[in-house]
Amino acid sequence: MLWTIVVGIIAGWLAGLIMKGDGFGLIWDLILGIAGAVVGGWLFGLLGLSASGGMVGSIIVATIGAVFLIFISRLLRKA
Repeated sequence: MLWTIVVGIIAGWLAGLIMKGDGFGLIWDLILGIAGAVVGGWLFGLLGLSASGGMVGSIIVATIGAVFLIFISRLLRKA
C-alpha cells in the first residue's frame, strides 16, 4: 500500500507535467496519481500486460493511469 502511494505521488506529478492546461493543481494531480496507480495496474491487467522493471515500470504504468484519469476528469468537467 505504501509503495502504491509513493509511486502514485510520483506518477501524479509526472501526469500533471504531461497533461498541461487548465489543470487541477498539485494536490489533485497527486491524488489522481495515486488513483492512477491503481487504475493503471487494472488497465494493464485487462490488456494482459504487467509492470516489469521494478519501480520504473510501476511509475510508467501509474503515470499512464493518472494521465487517463486526468483526461477523463477534464472531459467530465467540460460536460
